[in-house]
Amino acid sequence: MTETVNRADAQQARGEGLHIERVFSTRDVHPYDEVTWERRDVVQTNWKTGATVFEQRNVEYPTTWSLNASTIVTTKYFRGAVGTDARETSLRQLIDRVVLTYVKAGKDHGYFASAGDAEVFEHELTWLLLNQYFSFNSPVWFNVGTQSPQQVSACFILSVDDSMDSILNWYKEEGFIFKGGSGAGLNLSRIRSSKELLSSGGTASGPVSFMRGADASAGTIKSGGATRRAAKMVVLDVDHPDIVEFVETKAKEEDKIRALRDAGFDMDLGGADITSVQYQNANNSVRVSDEFMRAVEDGTDFALRGRKHGEEIERVDARELFTKISQAAWACADPGLQYDDTINDWHTNPETGRITASNPCSEYMSLDNSSCNLASLNLMKFLKDDDTFDAELFSKAVEVIITAMDISICFADFPTDPIGDTTRDYRQLGIGYANLGALLMAMGLGYDSDGGRAMAATITSLMTGVSYKRSAELASVVGPYAGYARNAEAHQRVMRKHQAANDAVRTIHSHDRSVHALATQAWSDVQTQGAEHGFRNAQASVLAPTGTIGFMMDCDTTGIEPDFSLVKFKKLVGGGSMQIVNQTIPRALKKLGYQPEQVEAIVAYIGENGHVIDAPGLKLEHYEIFDTAMGARSLRPMGHVRMMAACQPFLSGAISKTVNLPETATVEEIEDVYFQSWKLGLKATAVYRDNCKVGQPMATGKGKNEGKADDGKSEDTAPVETKVVEKVVYAPTRKRLPKSRISRTTSFTVGGAEGYMTSGAHDDGELGEVFLKLGKQGSTLAGVMDAFSIAVSIGLQYGVPLETYVSKFTNLRFEPAGLTDDPDVRMSQSIMDYIFRRLALDYLDFDSRAALGIYSADERQRHLETGSYELLEETGSASELLDEEFDVREPVITHDSEGSSQREVPAEPAKVAHTSAELMEKLTGTAVDSPLCMTCGTKMRPAGSCYVCEGCGSTSGCS
Repeated sequence: MTETVNRADAQQARGEGLHIERVFSTRDVHPYDEVTWERRDVVQTNWKTGATVFEQRNVEYPTTWSLNASTIVTTKYFRGAVGTDARETSLRQLIDRVVLTYVKAGKDHGYFASAGDAEVFEHELTWLLLNQYFSFNSPVWFNVGTQSPQQVSACFILSVDDSMDSILNWYKEEGFIFKGGSGAGLNLSRIRSSKELLSSGGTASGPVSFMRGADASAGTIKSGGATRRAAKMVVLDVDHPDIVEFVETKAKEEDKIRALRDAGFDMDLGGADITSVQYQNANNSVRVSDEFMRAVEDGTDFALRGRKHGEEIERVDARELFTKISQAAWACADPGLQYDDTINDWHTNPETGRITASNPCSEYMSLDNSSCNLASLNLMKFLKDDDTFDAELFSKAVEVIITAMDISICFADFPTDPIGDTTRDYRQLGIGYANLGALLMAMGLGYDSDGGRAMAATITSLMTGVSYKRSAELASVVGPYAGYARNAEAHQRVMRKHQAANDAVRTIHSHDRSVHALATQAWSDVQTQGAEHGFRNAQASVLAPTGTIGFMMDCDTTGIEPDFSLVKFKKLVGGGSMQIVNQTIPRALKKLGYQPEQVEAIVAYIGENGHVIDAPGLKLEHYEIFDTAMGARSLRPMGHVRMMAACQPFLSGAISKTVNLPETATVEEIEDVYFQSWKLGLKATAVYRDNCKVGQPMATGKGKNEGKADDGKSEDTAPVETKVVEKVVYAPTRKRLPKSRISRTTSFTVGGAEGYMTSGAHDDGELGEVFLKLGKQGSTLAGVMDAFSIAVSIGLQYGVPLETYVSKFTNLRFEPAGLTDDPDVRMSQSIMDYIFRRLALDYLDFDSRAALGIYSADERQRHLETGSYELLEETGSASELLDEEFDVREPVITHDSEGSSQREVPAEPAKVAHTSAELMEKLTGTAVDSPLCMTCGTKMRPAGSCYVCEGCGSTSGCS
């Protein structure tokens, strides 16, 4: 490009350098000295094979970092051969390797006004990374400061022309990018269709045929040793004559997968026979124009045009083609849509060229042969103690991060010369955030609510406004990007569009109003400083999936996503794991005005059920705050779309996100999602209908999945794992209490109703009988309580565990209910709820009660003071109990012809949950449509348009 030769001249126009304000770090104290460090062992195994896949002991991390974060960072980002002196052993070394490289480059290229400013920048950047306020994308941690090429970008866009040389070069360039663990996207629309002639007189092959070769290449590179599949995006314009063939490619292959599966072939993802299926290594998207969408709206024809001369090849019914696109997406989740005119209307560099494609996850959209490096902020770190968002602190962090991201382009290496030239000329950046779902929940805002959308919009506007403001300041110091002069008018026009969108935001309450005020000021500064100095960066922001780096920051939610589920797995130091309710939930309940006893009851209910429906004491109007991506209270599809629409006007790029639909969704519903996304101004939309794909491993069979959208003729039942059972005749024996036994009598009051409970125990302290006195002697209530007491007592003596009774009768709701006179059980949903909570406290050990979410007043107080119940880690046995809880072999009671009871015990344990995705399956009884991790074998969970493994941090293609 012509701008390349002018780059050096532009960078000579420098000011005195940036003055860096110290905001986060402390003067004369290094950030490392402000935290407490500890040594940990990181051992990772594949749970399916039992093989140790990674081991490094005595690594150093701050005590505030979770075990999961330290495991993922150690396995993914530490450099050097394990077991050698060259191996990094501390987070300090990792952060220093990256930060010091950035600081040196900043000094070398004149970014700082003085050595003191450079030192403050070093400390500020170190502090933010050390305290998990943000993270760079994975390639930075992989490569910066090592002997490898200094690759800093995760997102790439390639180009291909209508020639054999260009097509073969596409294969080569894509292969190099895949080899480095990154992904790329491109638009194939320049390639002639199969309905056009070659210069030799023959018929062209068409782009779909060339997709086969690229798909095979991606699959080969993946199978050659990568721990994740090659990630790629393939785009075709809606007016290409081969558009119908392109739309139907993956849907037809899905039919093939079903047929082969039913014939007995192994068609799971990674299965022995799945390689016979084509087009599985790419996400497909159709690039639609406003002209086409208006034709769909009006029900008119639309022209498909030749690539060589633009002549009309044929006319098609626009609605019919739109329905075919939606039918294919219904069947296999592809293709997604990219809205071409919207994308290019927000393009800052139209004089250089149009935006024709995106990266694999659709958040980076820019010029052909370009790249973007990403960084994401952890929004929860900016939530103050009063549950308001600290917009000023957020702005200061954005300034530091954008500066660092721009510096990285000065020393970065690139996989091809054209990509390097374009990136250095236009300096595209992709700042974004994670933990939006957790932030909104903690603030008491529903994800699908006006308040939630207003908060997300103002934060996004502030982030991008401050980023462009700092970009203008950088331009005053080291010059604007080389392509700016050619595109100055267009760039400033887009800045005015962002400002106008910000002015159009309607705030809901004081919290988002204060954020919006700062965003408004930032956009005003963008206009004045940009007009004077230009801009250092053609693009500033995107919303990426933040899979692996989200775990590095200990985020509860990824990118713009809502919470995946309300319960998660937590790894424990020393081994094992335990089920926990998201810690955002108690904070949200407190924010909403619930009392500690009510919070405890609601959290216990969520821990057992995985949702808030019928949670004791929770108001119906608060249910929406706890809606999740999966489960009984999952968000409606348009809730996802409306959130993206709220944030899209404040992003340079787009949003990596999939709109989830239930299995029962129709083709018409998918059409509506795609159409409304266009109407609301999104740049791209991807959909996923639950259980629509066969070629991936599922935890359980999920019933029928029809192979076609409309005919309703074929019913394919997913295979259900056959369990071998061993029939064992079970003859229970009664363990009678001794004639003289220890007993205790407890008087209680529940909601004003008084009663007495007498419980007797065996010599070993095990509960053996319960007698309840309620109501007057001879009354109906007293008689029912006597019968109930006898039934429970006999059951206890015949071996029914007390835990079983507790789990069945706690949270049972009926009157009388309310306050009690027991300090350990302050609130009760019924007399049964109180009785069995009291029995649990009297007769169950701590670990057993912890598994059921029942704690004494002293234990709750300890939790409030220390943030944990302490005993969980002191005993080390809670994790073992919970592991057993998810590995129990449930007996199946049957009856023979004579009426005798028999118990069939599975010879193999039931499925163990290893991640939140698998835990969600356990709680809901339905499958989560995600692949298994190729590294550790656990089920991944959705993150944007990709999947991420909670066990080891591997992703399905997005860094």
